[in-house]
Amino acid sequence: METTREPHPRERLLRTASRLFYAEGIHAVGVDRLVSEASVTRATFYRHFPGKDDLVVAYLRATGEAIREAVARAREGEPPREALHATMAVVGDATRAEDFRGCQFLNAAAEYPDPDHPVRVAIDDHRTWFLGVLRDLVADLGHPDPDHAARVLVLLRDGALHGGELDDPAVVREALRRAVEDLVPA
Repeated sequence: METTREPHPRERLLRTASRLFYAEGIHAVGVDRLVSEASVTRATFYRHFPGKDDLVVAYLRATGEAIREAVARAREGEPPREALHATMAVVGDATRAEDFRGCQFLNAAAEYPDPDHPVRVAIDDHRTWFLGVLRDLVADLGHPDPDHAARVLVLLRDGALHGGELDDPAVVREALRRAVEDLVPA
């Protein structure tokens, strides 16, 4: 008989944190609730994460890794123009999720205003990576100012991830696609 292995306590904590932090906000969720819903003890929590902020950083890094994998899959084998569209489509597609509540990184940044805080460092690491991906893609397309174009694309990403929560996600996705075409025409 095959049994289903229960996730490791660290993984349960990360999954629980991801769900609750995204749905309710980071500061709104206390350690007691995380421990209870992840079915672990406080001692187990602190064995894996010295403090709640360490769990927040792990949550953001795991989220970032999932986004990196999605972008890599979308770009795989595509020429630069299609890779750029595929990369930005990952953003647009995210807005279509049933439980979509904006960008995890932007949401966390709103709760952690200190730019030197480890949570903000994790956010900055993710944004730097994404900016680099976009810069490389637009440079490959021969854009005359790839740094500027990449910064504009990041702003479009940010707007799409907030607009997708407030407006019709299909309209946001199409506006994002058209804006990319306007910025980097064929």
